[in-house]
Amino acid sequence: MTIRINGTDVVAPDDARVSLLDLLREHLHLTGTKVGCNQGACGACTVLVNGERVLSCLTLAVQADGQSVTTIEGLGSGEDPHPLQAAFIEHDGFQCGYCTPGQVCAAAAMLREIEAGVPSYVTADLTGPVVLSRDEVRERMSGNLCRCGAHNGIVDAILEVAKERSA
Repeated sequence: MTIRINGTDVVAPDDARVSLLDLLREHLHLTGTKVGCNQGACGACTVLVNGERVLSCLTLAVQADGQSVTTIEGLGSGEDPHPLQAAFIEHDGFQCGYCTPGQVCAAAAMLREIEAGVPSYVTADLTGPVVLSRDEVRERMSGNLCRCGAHNGIVDAILEVAKERSA
């Protein structure tokens, strides 16, 4: 059993009880993915599995067998940041930075959802393209909490990247 993590094939752990979060942090030393509540309530551990956001604390590593996992380390680097990482910095979308990796991963998946036309609870028109508004972003990012209160900067960063992608 192998899992492709940030482009590298990794053997899944023998112990079926190991969470994807523990595999990333404890076994592979990819510490960008954070342990928040360890109950799926805060979103700090959000990673991408086949491009979709997943709470790694609630996902067993064996469930990712044959899948492609992207962590914050796989999205971009200090030398070549992902556009969302750059926008978070520009718009002060972080304070302590603890939730930022999960926020960025969730935002990357959210932008793909928007492009695919996937509606949310607050999407007004279900027949046309999704119009990205502040309320739409807030709804879609509601599973990722920031205790520092950087939500306005996070929303601004996401809206900027979405605008650049649609231009």
